[in-house]
Amino acid sequence: MSQKHTTKGKRKTETKQHKMNVKLLPLALGILLMVAGAIGIIYSSGDDEQWSVSDEGILSYPEITDVDYSSNDISGANDKETIREVSFESRGSEIAGLIRIPESATNIPGVVVLPGAGVSKEQQTAVPQLLSSLGYASITLDQRNLGGIDPQGDMALYMNGTEPVEYMMVYDALAAANVLADQSEIDDDNIAMLGLSNGGRFAIIATAIDPEIKGVIGISTSGYDTGSIVVDETVDMDAYLFYRSIDPDTYLGMISPRRFVMLHSINDSIVPYELALRTYDKAEDPKALYPINASTHGYSPLMAEDIENELAIMFQ
Repeated sequence: MSQKHTTKGKRKTETKQHKMNVKLLPLALGILLMVAGAIGIIYSSGDDEQWSVSDEGILSYPEITDVDYSSNDISGANDKETIREVSFESRGSEIAGLIRIPESATNIPGVVVLPGAGVSKEQQTAVPQLLSSLGYASITLDQRNLGGIDPQGDMALYMNGTEPVEYMMVYDALAAANVLADQSEIDDDNIAMLGLSNGGRFAIIATAIDPEIKGVIGISTSGYDTGSIVVDETVDMDAYLFYRSIDPDTYLGMISPRRFVMLHSINDSIVPYELALRTYDKAEDPKALYPINASTHGYSPLMAEDIENELAIMFQ
């Protein structure tokens, strides 16, 4: 039976904060920024500001207190874990999620799982099943547009003072952390983020701007290296700040002293390993990068032991 809930503010946080070919992204963004400047687009957040971007390109939202959600247990009597469908309100939309909780669990840590672009919560099973086998709960989301992004379209929204979809997906991850923490089986002080591919980018940003998240694991992901763009008189600064605000690299300094972890197949043809290494080098300690001897994009069973060890450190 489906039940309606509102989170009780257990995790009140001050949220201060694809498939794309990122090899040439700094150059492409530079061209877009010059175009934006040439046509004179001006960003305005409006009088009723519900989100903002700082002069450093850091996204922020008002404090998250309560999240309205419904839940429905769908696991059978013989299942070794509780499987719970949830739906919660986030930025005017209903976001669907799937919670997995190990059998007879009490006061256990939880992980927000953000799939890669085009991957639904039902398709992303390997990681949640691994987490359950390790004794952790998880909530896996159906991300907006199934995690796909449209940077140029989002920049147009931003310039008009309209909330970009990528910002909403960051907020969705933060709201999901509140929903997971509200489950009776969960230790609400022990929530981490894990994202795959494009989902890893949102996981990094959400972790950076929510100081209560214990750490983040990014699988097959990287930043966009917008910090390498040369800013001169040809660049529209509002457009530049928008691109900075969707770049995980911008937020890396905000994660420390929490743990930042990356796992990446060295022969990944979608997001080359070199791009992950570039992002990793910008992060502050404590951090860890695990190169996996595979060509898989996304999760590989070869990553299981490293994920187990890293979560044990995050939640100790």
